Amino acid sequence: MSDVSAQALALLLARVPLFQNLAPDELAVIAAAAQRRKIRRDEFFFQQGDTAAALYILEAGQVRLTQLTPEGNQVILRFIRVGEMFGGVAAFGVATYPVSAQALEDSAAWVWDAATMRALMLRFPPLALNALEHTAQVIMQLQDRVRELQTERVERRVARALLRLARQRGKRVDAGVLIDMALSRQDLAELTGTNLYSVSRILSAWEKQGLVEAGRERVVLRAPHKLVIIADDLALPDAAKKNSA
Repeated sequence: MSDVSAQALALLLARVPLFQNLAPDELAVIAAAAQRRKIRRDEFFFQQGDTAAALYILEAGQVRLTQLTPEGNQVILRFIRVGEMFGGVAAFGVATYPVSAQALEDSAAWVWDAATMRALMLRFPPLALNALEHTAQVIMQLQDRVRELQTERVERRVARALLRLARQRGKRVDAGVLIDMALSRQDLAELTGTNLYSVSRILSAWEKQGLVEAGRERVVLRAPHKLVIIADDLALPDAAKKNSA
């Protein structure tokens, strides 16, 4: 990487949680060790079972992490936003990636091979602590997801998923809050551990109630406060109870 590119990357890294509490000269060393990788929409940075060879920070685009269950069902675990880390298991000696990382649009990421990142963590302890904190947060999020999938009604899971995405990628529009990413009904089904039919039924009912506006790969939350009621399993109006039964 050229000195100019490394300096520009160091400035970007200063805003990324993984690289907090690091001095400018330390960020410069980390940036100089990075490589940049670009892939096109629908391509994979890596697939489940591949050798865990590198850690990634998303620079541009959108990425989703998916896992194939033993039964052959694909589950969306989370969406990666610009500035977030993925593939971090490579830095902790895990042999293979437990998930697949697929680009939802043309994307680019900064990449550090596993050996290089481990050496940087040993050299700069705050980097290792940040990575551990991030990993702990992801584990907690996944534990919450597992609990939701095992114990909650499908309507609650769909409402929670939409609200979670709205917090991460919400954009105010005239009709309400647009989830500013391509989001199909199949994506929602895989994100909530259900099937396309159930998601379509729920969204259709919510559209009739004026809660959402769901088009092809586009969802607008027209009444987020009512989705909160469903997500928290609070008392619903009679009409909503009838449609979500």
